[in-house]
Amino acid sequence: MNAEKIIKEMQGTIVDVRTTDEFNEGNASGTINVPLHEIQSRIDELKKLKQPLVLCCASGNRSGRATQFLSQQGFECYNGGSWLTVKYYKSQTI
Repeated sequence: MNAEKIIKEMQGTIVDVRTTDEFNEGNASGTINVPLHEIQSRIDELKKLKQPLVLCCASGNRSGRATQFLSQQGFECYNGGSWLTVKYYKSQTI
């Protein structure tokens, strides 16, 4: 399984870990905004989401850190990279 396949087949939940301001300036439709600095305090909320989680941000750096942290907490999650890449994959849904 990889992030592209999960997104295209709508198999999980996409979580954008950019700041709220960044998210509000543009995002992929259907994504949920949980800023990186709030990930730890919102674990219970994240557990309720359909897994696997695909995390995205501006470049893939913050989503990579979030993926690493959540993997250590037992989540099935993948780094989707840039939200623009996620948006592109969503445009190709099956």
